[in-house]
Amino acid sequence: MKVSTLVSFFRPAVAVLILLPLLLIGWTEQATAVPVAKSVSGPLQNPETYIAIQNLSQHAQSMQAEEHSNIRLIPRVNASQDQVKICCLHANILDYYLGNILHQSDIEHPSMHLLKTNLVRVSEDLKKHGCNVTHYHNHHHAVEFRRKLKEMDGDQGIIKAVGEIDILFSYLQDFCIETKN
Repeated sequence: MKVSTLVSFFRPAVAVLILLPLLLIGWTEQATAVPVAKSVSGPLQNPETYIAIQNLSQHAQSMQAEEHSNIRLIPRVNASQDQVKICCLHANILDYYLGNILHQSDIEHPSMHLLKTNLVRVSEDLKKHGCNVTHYHNHHHAVEFRRKLKEMDGDQGIIKAVGEIDILFSYLQDFCIETKN
């Protein structure tokens, strides 16, 4: 066997041995730099709850009047605000849902009882983690939500709000987390 053949064979192997540790160091540094997020409530991480929320929302959307399809009750989030404040604001809206919307809803859905139970648990967990939901009662987003809901005619407002429960749940999932580096 020629020396040139041996060199051409070992050259890629040596390159891999030199580059492999450098790549591993880069991946390790990147992995440690990314914060790990943990939800403050189990149902927010539960795939079954997520699917049930999506199904209920779609069911309610199919029942809503056409003239309400371009109205949005839940205000968009300003992601530059403090994450905890956004979480607690939506915990306030969740409490409003539990006491005023889901309680009054005549929408028949197979997972309604399970969803109410899980959402009550989310609300309780958020309160245990320091969300004082009454503090956010007069927040302009909460006021705007209630005002728009009141402007809609009774049952259609309830149906519209249930149709947007997926938006509320997504905000709770995204902002009600504990980050750890």
